[in-house]
Amino acid sequence: MAGLRNFMKLVKWRPTLSLALASQQRTKYIQHQGVKGIRNRKSYFEAQMQQAKNDDDNDEQNGDSRSSGELFDMRFLDDRAYDEVAGGAMRITRNIATSQQVLILQPYVKWSAKRNLPQDVKPEDQLEEATALIRSLPNWQVAKALKVPLENLERRTLFGSGKMVELKALIADLRQEMSLTSLFVSKGTLSFAQKRYLEEEFHLPVMDRYSVVIQILRLHATSAEARLQVAMAELPYIWSQAKDASASQIRRQGYALSDLQKEILKTRERKLRAELEQVRRHRQLLRQKRKQQNYPIIAVVGYTNAGKTSLIKALTAENDSLQPRNQLFATLDVTAHAGQLPCNLQVIYMDTVGFMSDLPTGLFECFVATLEDAMLADIIIHVQDISHPCHNAQRNHVESTLRSLAFNVGGDHQPPIINVFNKCDLLRNADDDAKESTAHHRISARSQIGLDPLLLDIEQQILSVTGRRKIQMRVPSGGPEMAWLYKNAAVIDTQADLENPQRLLMQVVISQRSLEQFKREFC
Repeated sequence: MAGLRNFMKLVKWRPTLSLALASQQRTKYIQHQGVKGIRNRKSYFEAQMQQAKNDDDNDEQNGDSRSSGELFDMRFLDDRAYDEVAGGAMRITRNIATSQQVLILQPYVKWSAKRNLPQDVKPEDQLEEATALIRSLPNWQVAKALKVPLENLERRTLFGSGKMVELKALIADLRQEMSLTSLFVSKGTLSFAQKRYLEEEFHLPVMDRYSVVIQILRLHATSAEARLQVAMAELPYIWSQAKDASASQIRRQGYALSDLQKEILKTRERKLRAELEQVRRHRQLLRQKRKQQNYPIIAVVGYTNAGKTSLIKALTAENDSLQPRNQLFATLDVTAHAGQLPCNLQVIYMDTVGFMSDLPTGLFECFVATLEDAMLADIIIHVQDISHPCHNAQRNHVESTLRSLAFNVGGDHQPPIINVFNKCDLLRNADDDAKESTAHHRISARSQIGLDPLLLDIEQQILSVTGRRKIQMRVPSGGPEMAWLYKNAAVIDTQADLENPQRLLMQVVISQRSLEQFKREFC
């Protein structure tokens, strides 16, 4: 176990917060003064590009031991010109310390037959999740939260004329009671026309779910890797808002992206794609190192705030490095944690970013560089909050997202999934979903309930997927065979051989490849 933890310290890359990246200076291409002619300039440029590629290959072969500050140039993320464009499109700011009083409106189609929602998802559940989003931001308070029934969600004004009169009166009353600062319409994305109309009528900044989630992600993105992915997730929304604004709307409502702003967005996107490709290459290198050490990988996925980090902490008994938080999107980085199965086999648990419904898939596609670790794991643990009223809908959403990610990563292959019903101690009726849960594990990561059967199931799945098996071997006591098995296999138990006191009976978990190697060396 100690060897695995030391290995994790060596290969696990934890990006730092430092933005002082003077150690890496990106050089600008300058034409060679002594060369003239298009053909010669092209050859020189290609030679420079090939040299840069060779340098990258050498870095990977040497283990790429540079710090995160040397790996990524993050200076371009702090761009005031871009912040102005992003703030205008999403109504968000980097300064989240300012106190906010937010009015939450949860629109829903009042005719249940026309709702594009799972049957067990009610407007009250959607409103509760919207409230949790706002409360995930420090200094943001919910002034009032209410449901708004509509005939459909696609009309340009979103709300009808009668409902607009009611909302204006409500906002006027709230302004007298408190300093109302913004309006949160809990809809995946609002069109440019809808947002502009509501802002003109209510005289308040209007945010949708995408905008609020981006604000939360910005808050929790502390590592260089997470900041790059969040920055990339912002761009599709900004472009969609600009495309949604027609020429007549631009002239009438004063919204447009100048040529300079468009160039800023294109340049930023190009740089982000280059940096994220470097993230992907770096993670591939880390996966190769873990594969060389032959450690089984267990990815832990689930809906946001389902208890993924809490479960990993309970399974690995890590007290310091893991600090679960009761917040949405508290985990943005895919982190690796050493653990041990009942058979003493050492494994690695991968903590991942949580999913959420009613958001464009493009938002989570920006995290593919790190979610690849989950899709390329040996098995997946799907953590679900069984106490949540929308448990089934959340489960279906995560499963569909996993299928989409598996296709994007490269094929339809998906690792075996172990379904875990977390927070069973919060159920009011212990018999709830009892029939359904027979094929799942009902646990409480916080109360340490049901972990032993889960670990045994994980062990069985890992042995099956990785081709390992439990066998008993008779070896000389204190000999090199015994030392070799302790190094290359998981030793479950040892006992003296009653027939030959000079030998030991060792029960081990070993892969077929290691077993063949043992036979070549000692048999």
